[in-house]
Amino acid sequence: MEKGLLQLNDGMKLLHIVCMSVFILLSCNRIAAQDNIGIKLFGLSVHPKGEEENAFLMPNKLDEHGYLVINVGAELSYEKFFLKDVISFKVVQALYADCAERLAGFSHIGLRHRILKRGNHSLYGGLGPTLVFRRNWLDLPGYINQNRFKGDPGDKYQYLFLWYGGEFEYKVGLSKQLDFGLSFVPGYPDLMSFAFGINYKLN
Repeated sequence: MEKGLLQLNDGMKLLHIVCMSVFILLSCNRIAAQDNIGIKLFGLSVHPKGEEENAFLMPNKLDEHGYLVINVGAELSYEKFFLKDVISFKVVQALYADCAERLAGFSHIGLRHRILKRGNHSLYGGLGPTLVFRRNWLDLPGYINQNRFKGDPGDKYQYLFLWYGGEFEYKVGLSKQLDFGLSFVPGYPDLMSFAFGINYKLN
């Protein structure tokens, strides 16, 4: 248990250092940008291989094998462009009810790049470190541990730290200040997820 907490603290400290470094960079406004803040609603989780062993723990599943599960929650983001509408840093904090309707969330920071743009439509791709956490599933009766998350039975939360957490985001301009955004997290083969919402341009 102590080892798990130490590992979680180390992961959080590392993410904090990365976030602080980026926020220092964000204070440099040398290049014109279209910085924005966003809010997205969760969402849909997709388990490409199904979750047959633990599907009975998922009250909001759309099929008996847990391929598709509805999650309720939200994420807040801040995006800082260093090359107008092309290259940016993005910080995201999310809280939601996971597949077992337990409190979960993630903290993410990453580099984004515009992949394509056609009129008001654009597609961005990004990559960066992500810390995922959830209320411990090990105390759920009948749960089969798949060892994706770290944490012991006595811990309140389990966690997963990823260096390579990624996202694709499709945006369509609704007005000069507002974009509609649809995010896709391609965590194959374990979990893929969708969220949707708006981005408000700050300048």
